[in-house]
Amino acid sequence: MPLARKLLLRSPLEREEAFYAGLRDRFEPGKPIWLTETGEAACGGDPWAGSFIDSFRYLEQLGRLAKRGVQVVAQNTLAASDYGLIDEDTLTPRPNYWSALLWHRLMGKTVLEAGQSPAATVHLYAHCMPSHKGGVTLLAVNTDRDAVHELKVGEKSERYALTAKDLLGSEVQLNGAELKLDAKDALPRIKGQKMPAGAIALAPASITFLAFPSASNASCQ
Repeated sequence: MPLARKLLLRSPLEREEAFYAGLRDRFEPGKPIWLTETGEAACGGDPWAGSFIDSFRYLEQLGRLAKRGVQVVAQNTLAASDYGLIDEDTLTPRPNYWSALLWHRLMGKTVLEAGQSPAATVHLYAHCMPSHKGGVTLLAVNTDRDAVHELKVGEKSERYALTAKDLLGSEVQLNGAELKLDAKDALPRIKGQKMPAGAIALAPASITFLAFPSASNASCQ
C-alpha cells in the first residue's frame, strides 16, 4: 500500500539527522544544521512525488526535522522533473506546493510541544504562528486511510484541512474545495474554516492545520 510505504520514514529520517548532528558536534560544535537539498531524484525518482500522497512524507519531514532543531529545509527543484513543486509543462502547483505554502504561512520558527495524539496513526506538530503574536498552529497528520480520529482542543480555531479524492492524483482540496489558480493564474484566497472549541474530526488520510491566533502562548510573544 503506497501510503504505508511513504510513512515508514521515522527511523531512517531521524537516524540520518542524528548521524549528521554527530559530525556537526565533532567538527563544528554549536553550528546550526541545514538540509540544503531535498527531493526524490535518487534511485530513478519516485513516481508518486507529484501526487497528494507525497505531501504526507513532505510535511512529516518538515515537522520531524524541526523538532530535532534543523533550521532550514531547501527544496532543490521548483519546476522540473516529477518532484518539482510546480508542473514544468502546465506551470500549475502540485500538492507539495500547497503544503509548503500552508507551512510557510502558518508554522513559525519556534517549535512547541504538541501534546498527546489521539491515535498512533495521528502525528502532531506545533509551532508558534509567524503572523500572530502569541498564536499557535497545530499540524495533525492522520495517516489512517480508513478511520476518522477526533482531536480535542480547548479553544476556537481556524481549520485548514487538506484532502484528496485520489491519493495518487494531483488534485488537492482545502476544506472540501479544490485548490487551484484562478483564470489569471493568481493564487486563490486561502482562508481557514472557523471551528468551535471541542472535538475536531480528522478525516482519513488528511493533513490538518489548526491555527489558534488568540492562544496567548508565552513562548510565542
